[in-house]
Amino acid sequence: MVAIKNLKRKDNNTADRKQRLYKKIVLGMWAVFLSLLLLVPLYIYSVSIDLMGLFGGMPGTNMLENAEKDQSSELYSSDGKLLGKYFTEDRVNVTYHEISPNLVKSLIAVEDARFREHSGIDGMSMFRVAVKSILLGQNKGGGSTLSQQTAKVLFDLRVDEQYEGRLSGMNNKLDMLFKKTKEWILAVRLEKTYTKDELMAMYLNTVSFGSHSFGIKVASRTFFNKTPNELNIQEAATLAGIVQNPSRLNPIRHPESATHRRNVVINQMVKYGYLDEQVADSVKLLPLTVTYVRQDHNEGPAPYFRSVIRGFLSRWAKENNYDLYKDGLKIYTTIDSRMQKHAEDAVSAHMAQLQAQFNKEWGRRNPWINDEHQEIKGYIEQEARRSDHYRKLAGKWGKNADSVWIVMKAKRPMRIFTYKGEKDTLMSPLDSIRYYKRFLHSGFMAMDPYTGAVKAWVGGINYRYFQYDHVLQGKRQPGSTFKSFVYATAIENGYSPCFSIYDIPRSYPTGNGSVLWEPKNSNGKYTNLPMTMREAMALSVNTVTADIMYKMKPENVVNLARRVGVSSELDPVLSLALGTSDVSVFEMVGAYSTFVNKGVHTEPYYIVRIEDKNGNVLYKPTPKKVEALHEETAYLMLHMLKGGAEISGGSATRLSPALLRKMEVGGKTGTTQNASDGWFMGVTPELVAGAWVGGDSRNIRFPSWVSGQGGRTAMPIWDKFMVKVMNDPALGFRKTSFEAPAAPLSIEIDCDRYNSRHPLPEGADEADSLQQTRPVIPVIDDEAFM
Repeated sequence: MVAIKNLKRKDNNTADRKQRLYKKIVLGMWAVFLSLLLLVPLYIYSVSIDLMGLFGGMPGTNMLENAEKDQSSELYSSDGKLLGKYFTEDRVNVTYHEISPNLVKSLIAVEDARFREHSGIDGMSMFRVAVKSILLGQNKGGGSTLSQQTAKVLFDLRVDEQYEGRLSGMNNKLDMLFKKTKEWILAVRLEKTYTKDELMAMYLNTVSFGSHSFGIKVASRTFFNKTPNELNIQEAATLAGIVQNPSRLNPIRHPESATHRRNVVINQMVKYGYLDEQVADSVKLLPLTVTYVRQDHNEGPAPYFRSVIRGFLSRWAKENNYDLYKDGLKIYTTIDSRMQKHAEDAVSAHMAQLQAQFNKEWGRRNPWINDEHQEIKGYIEQEARRSDHYRKLAGKWGKNADSVWIVMKAKRPMRIFTYKGEKDTLMSPLDSIRYYKRFLHSGFMAMDPYTGAVKAWVGGINYRYFQYDHVLQGKRQPGSTFKSFVYATAIENGYSPCFSIYDIPRSYPTGNGSVLWEPKNSNGKYTNLPMTMREAMALSVNTVTADIMYKMKPENVVNLARRVGVSSELDPVLSLALGTSDVSVFEMVGAYSTFVNKGVHTEPYYIVRIEDKNGNVLYKPTPKKVEALHEETAYLMLHMLKGGAEISGGSATRLSPALLRKMEVGGKTGTTQNASDGWFMGVTPELVAGAWVGGDSRNIRFPSWVSGQGGRTAMPIWDKFMVKVMNDPALGFRKTSFEAPAAPLSIEIDCDRYNSRHPLPEGADEADSLQQTRPVIPVIDDEAFM
């Protein structure tokens, strides 16, 4: 009995001890809880005010009220199409109303189910995460609200050193706690500053979706080629799923993972009542369909144009305290997206054919030759020494080191350009230079001659592989296309297009001692017959042009070329008549436009206006206009240029017959010595355009002059483009003839009547037939002929 009593007494003592221990634990927990109730707010408050500089600062009220990430600046065509963007992070903001409801529901279901209820921090989610972390040892996250994620992305608290305090760097876990606390605080402040809809749009505008796509507008276009409001359920679910891990869930690189994640999102939509289960089941069975549109500076329309004007835009932005790559500017240009496509298609189609012909004619031989048509030995090695790759190797090992050439000759995997698409191959850097040097290049530009607006710009054959622009940056000898300025000078000084000059060999003093200039026709033959200036220009007879140049004096021709828009350095020598000074396609198109615009030169321009991200106009240029020629002179030059298409054997007679029947067309081909450069300049009543074709250097050309002449290399581009443009009803070109001056012409252009009045007896001096019937602009100094 005593033993039983002692046992009961022992059990009672144990129970008392357990009860007392339980009370202590409860009291301790209450103490901890009450301490937390006091300390947590105090801690959060201390972080919010950066007590004693311990925790580091936070974004102020102004930053919260203007909370936006960097935005891409966008370039638009005259018909409202996006041409391209300038960015460090490709991001373009949208409003909530521009976002598909499917996307909003998908995102809420998978990322923040109580988004509409909480005030920035979801207590239930945080408690769930805490339980998993403390009791179950799981650390999978998932407690962050969309507001917290927005704060994290917007303000870069975890990487920006300006938000670090004295305690930063002491312990990684403490650092993370401080930064997480700041994100909680900022999330609450964002909730107080913005509406839920605004926060949703802000999140979708800031988050990364991978593949260099920042924000929902860019992501929608990148993966589905759609705008955010066009996304269907499966597309919206795919994008909502990506944000968890843009790299691992990328639908391009990891389609299976992306599909699984999409279906998880759809299940969540069913769970929270956003989607019917039967609809969800059918959607989950759909394959992952992605329409990938690569977003980079090398893609899209008008890449050469975008690249060239970037320099101007960067300078303008810097001078006006804007950042082209971050401030979301809207740049509206004169480029017409439809004409631009026609131009790019014309260049691509013709150059592919021309390159095939070029390769066929050269066969296994190398196309880099000297004036004697002999291959230039060591040419590729010489070009290799100019490459960045060689310079880096030489800087590492020295110019004469064997290692440099060992690397330059070592084959490696490489993706190369072909007209049939990119091709993966094995090629050494030296072989790569040899391969690309064989390509012909092109530049093409079209503009409205009346307004000066540039409508199409193609600076080369493929911007990704050949980034040098041949419209504005590149300059080459224009050949016979420069003859127009020689004849314009003559007409300005009273010569009629019917004025006749003998096509005979002549020699002219050059002012350099006894050296004479003896111009020859391209075929080396002479008719020894008189021909009118219009005929000579149409047939591109060098002897006649040279004689006019001698009569007009080079300085006066240079002066006229300057007035109509040629700004490059022009050497005032007799040979300039045949186009020996380098000029750009940009200049030549602008200059020829002066003839169509009744003698008024309008400087080509390409930017209509620049706006900030809110639509405020920041820049709006006024086209520069100057009266360069007498209206009659300009019209007579159109008559001269039309001769190229109207006179039998004219250099432009091979233009499409349908085009020539449809409207008046004037044109001039140009071919330089050895056919290194081929040109064609063409004018119509509403559009002026020019094309150049040639090798990377003047040493790279067709083996025969016939194949390399401008009528075969450049004119087909102009022809293909103009046919496409004139057959495009959306462009609305209606004008079929050039407008004549209101006043009657003072110079006779009917050559039968002209010759009856001004016969040219055999052997007579041509100057005897000159009849000046109107004021001379300008008057040529008589001393020029002494």
